[in-house]
Amino acid sequence: MPGIDECLLETMRLPGARGAALVDWTSGLALGTVGDPPGGDHETAAAETAELARLAAEQPAFGPGDDAGPADPPVEDVILSTRDSYHVLRFVPTSFDSSVVLYLWLGRSDGNLALARIRLGEMAERLVLA
Repeated sequence: MPGIDECLLETMRLPGARGAALVDWTSGLALGTVGDPPGGDHETAAAETAELARLAAEQPAFGPGDDAGPADPPVEDVILSTRDSYHVLRFVPTSFDSSVVLYLWLGRSDGNLALARIRLGEMAERLVLA
């Protein structure tokens, strides 16, 4: 089971990966970062990622169904498309409060969004947060 650093390095091996981070979406703090952040600043990118994650997670319309457990993240993932890139946020299930999101900045011209989404889901399941 990989830790934060191993998970982020594996994320950067995805085709088109520009940068990645593990972010606590309740506080906006980056628990780990790798690669280039959008806008050039990891702290700002983490805060903006947290804001987007919080917006999706706290809306009742996007809430979990009746079969979701108390430790399940409120949303599975969020994908934001821009003209030249994709921003993928994968909510990470944790034993405490599921307030962590795995973020990937993916180049649109050389990235594979479907592959990235599948692999981020696999990584999120295996990630060990201690």
